[in-house]
Amino acid sequence: MIASISLKGQTHQIDLSKPIDISIPLRAAKTNVNAWYLGPPRIEPHTDGNFVGSIAQGSSTNFNDIYFNPHAHGTHTECLGHITREAQSVNAVLDRYFFKATLITIAPERVGKDLVISKEQLQKALDGGSPEALVIRTLPNTKEKLSRQYSHTNPPYFTEDGMLFLVEIGVLHLLVDLPSIDKEKDKGALLAHRAFWGIERTLRPKATITEFIYVPHQIRDGEYFLNLQMAPFENDASPSRPVLFELL
Repeated sequence: MIASISLKGQTHQIDLSKPIDISIPLRAAKTNVNAWYLGPPRIEPHTDGNFVGSIAQGSSTNFNDIYFNPHAHGTHTECLGHITREAQSVNAVLDRYFFKATLITIAPERVGKDLVISKEQLQKALDGGSPEALVIRTLPNTKEKLSRQYSHTNPPYFTEDGMLFLVEIGVLHLLVDLPSIDKEKDKGALLAHRAFWGIERTLRPKATITEFIYVPHQIRDGEYFLNLQMAPFENDASPSRPVLFELL
């Protein structure tokens, strides 16, 4: 299934039969990836009187209720409405799902007790590039990211000037393998989120941030096409499945 894509005067080919899924699935387990001090997600048979939505328990169908928070429990895509008083839906914001993307790998640097991703690191990794969609894999990159419990661990985060640099070069869709682009406990400052969406500057209502991805180590840095799939929730954030396709 070879597709040819024309973009800005260039033609690229991708193999649609070889997708690279960089999402983390949601599981009803304590080992589900987790952040923000919540318990694990729940997937359980719906009950109503004598009805239990489980074939194993005598029902004609499996009929589960699912309880989760998109920000805490897995790969999700969020919009400006995540940090504004006015309600905004990522389902309305994201109206295109295919982008040219660049994948880079960065080892966050130590600053005091924190690990940060700085402007200088981003500049070096991008080497003059200005992708519409940017996928960032952090080091170390182990399978523990699929089940890590991030609450109270002070994960790595982006500096404000690093985020302003990404805005300056035109990154519209940012995908990271962290629970947040901001420091876990920053007293609500949210400097990186505010910088990326242009709060107190020029608002960027079409920009999105996707968090909690996982890019296996065997996937090489470089250019890809990104299919950003998302559940159509009318909410500031929704579960999503970003898929990469190699350029042939």
